[in-house]
Amino acid sequence: MIKTDILIIGAGPTGLFTVFEAGLLKLKCHIIDALAQPGGQLAEIYPKKPIYDIPGFPEVMAGELVDNLLEQGKQFQPGFTLGERAETIEKQEDGSFIVTTNKGTQHHAPVVAIAGGLGSFEPRKPLIPNIHQFEDKGVAYMIKDPEVYRGKKVVIAGGGDSALDWSIFLADVADEVTLIHRRNEFRGALDSVEKVRELKMLGKINLVTPAEVVGLAGNDELEQVVVEHADKSQSTLEADAFIPLFGLSPKLGPIADWGLEIEKNAIKVDNSLDYQTNIPGVFAIGDVNTYPGKLKLILCGFHEATMMCQSAYQIINPGKRYVMKYTTVSGIDGFDGTRKEAEKAVVQAIN
Repeated sequence: MIKTDILIIGAGPTGLFTVFEAGLLKLKCHIIDALAQPGGQLAEIYPKKPIYDIPGFPEVMAGELVDNLLEQGKQFQPGFTLGERAETIEKQEDGSFIVTTNKGTQHHAPVVAIAGGLGSFEPRKPLIPNIHQFEDKGVAYMIKDPEVYRGKKVVIAGGGDSALDWSIFLADVADEVTLIHRRNEFRGALDSVEKVRELKMLGKINLVTPAEVVGLAGNDELEQVVVEHADKSQSTLEADAFIPLFGLSPKLGPIADWGLEIEKNAIKVDNSLDYQTNIPGVFAIGDVNTYPGKLKLILCGFHEATMMCQSAYQIINPGKRYVMKYTTVSGIDGFDGTRKEAEKAVVQAIN
């Protein structure tokens, strides 16, 4: 069983920043996320899209912001359970909680912070009649380990950043990569589109547009995909893997059954102090919560995480008074033994 001070559900920007704020209070964090990598929507859907409303950054790429948040929190050594969805929560006699994932991994903490963004993300599946037959037998909706596709014939469908980026990446891993999109235009970052076209010219990516995959075939494992073109003609491609990347659909998922007060697919919280839910010890921060005047902005999630950590400290250390000091004065002591502080001025006597 994994034990920690604050268990964070969701590895998006709000969850990642919570690690830093909790670390300043000497609180340890562990993060659960259903996705295979930290970053939430920023990493999975639009890593190369610029964000313009992060304080101090006139412009920052979503993926770069994730990298910076991970680097900022690294000194406080957070734990991660990735590729698993928080399934159940059980309150213990001492007021702490045990959260179990869909894969049976148990986590024990006195405080739970739900920072699930818009909820747990489920892949948008194409309407192919027999697609379920080939799931985990050649069909995957996200890429967890690129090495799985080494030396294989891979067909990717989609027109956004994920489809473009993975096509580029797998061009140096797979034996053959085919990118299929129902339009000639792509919705991804311009440099990614240009890179795909360049790799097509070099013969490293097969680009099929406008078209879409309408059928799958194979005995036990996937062997072929059926492609329908704009003129309604069809062709068949040999394929070891089919990866439709049509984005993710946000849902609260099992969290909706935890006894929390829900309003319009969001968790109601008390915003007068610390964003606590109707269950003492369980907080909801970031886009997953709702309260009067709520704004679904990353910077608001950062504020909510900061306030939540103050209350978490009191729950974990009852009766202990914490005196907040500015990091410019106190510096930062990481759990990894690092020490960051401003250089002190050296005063020399004048003779």
